[in-house]
Amino acid sequence: MKHTAEFVISAADESQFPRDGLPETAFLGRSNVGKSSLINRLLGVKGLAFTSARPGCTQTINFYRIDGAFYFVDLPGYGYAEVSRDTSHAWKQLIDSYLKARQTLDLSVIVLDARRGWMEKDIELKSWLQFHHRQYLVVATKVDKLKTQSERQRSLQSLRQGEQEPLLFSAETGRGVREIWQAISKTHHNR
Repeated sequence: MKHTAEFVISAADESQFPRDGLPETAFLGRSNVGKSSLINRLLGVKGLAFTSARPGCTQTINFYRIDGAFYFVDLPGYGYAEVSRDTSHAWKQLIDSYLKARQTLDLSVIVLDARRGWMEKDIELKSWLQFHHRQYLVVATKVDKLKTQSERQRSLQSLRQGEQEPLLFSAETGRGVREIWQAISKTHHNR
């Protein structure tokens, strides 16, 4: 199914967040993990969400209205980025205020790099979401970069943490797009 998507705003503070009450799916993960590529592939639109090989490219919270019915929200990556300590602290405050107070946030997508697995900040995020009873989905990107069967097995083993099986995704091949859409649609329909 083809979706219509429009960029709405790059919000640098919460006063700029959309106020129309539409449900939101937020994409969270380390810098350069593939959040923007995931959004672009899910929507079938190249370049809607800006991608870069340089970590820390997304520096604001970007809102995309999908089918006029809900938002995809691309948050700045956590972890390594070529930015000052002050900028990094401001991002953290912005992300924290979004996650804590946003009533329209229905689903958080924790985006992991399949080659790296769970890292400390990912585990902290997952624990925070669980503590605050926020619904989340785990997506492992870059699965096409795992070349051998043993690499794939080892990666999948390390990605399995807790009760939720991660959805595997490749921006190159489109693997996982249907399953991710099903999970997102189910969340918005249960609202």
